Amino acid sequence: MTDRTPDPPAFEPFRVERSERIYDSPWCGLRRDVIELSGGKLQEYHVVEISPAVAVVPVLPDGRIALLWQLRHPHGGTHWEIPAGRIHDGEDPKDAATRELLEETGLRSDDVRRVAGFYPTNGISPHYAHIFVARDCERVRDPEPDAAERLSVHWMPESEVRARLEGAEFEDGFTALALFYLFAGR
Repeated sequence: MTDRTPDPPAFEPFRVERSERIYDSPWCGLRRDVIELSGGKLQEYHVVEISPAVAVVPVLPDGRIALLWQLRHPHGGTHWEIPAGRIHDGEDPKDAATRELLEETGLRSDDVRRVAGFYPTNGISPHYAHIFVARDCERVRDPEPDAAERLSVHWMPESEVRARLEGAEFEDGFTALALFYLFAGR
């Protein structure tokens, strides 16, 4: 690795004058913060609260990658994704990745490793996602998706997944980023 430019010092967070809960549900929350800008001016800032998530790339012993063909209600489209989901309260991210892998694909792995993490929408939310790779996956049962999930499991050769990634065919950000990390050797 070459020499790296050091990160500059972190900025001081904005002072929160007040914060108000606008909406809460089991899926998300919305709060309105009033923050103090430089010079003392106040400004509203809306924050979408979503619990942390996991996304996991399932790799079979022969190198094929398990992908989901999944409907997403918010935009009404069906596209390729990797298994992903929310972390339950008090649940370890690795345990959540293992659970989501089993629920959505019926696969299990003894080699589940965290490779990265990211903020998918950090301009409006502190939501954080952990990326895992599960190697040597074995099918142990049928998938058991949630009632509001419509999906099917498919296995693609690594070469096809790479070609689809390079062709910008993965529209799901979790999937595209996780695959980039996988192919970068993470």
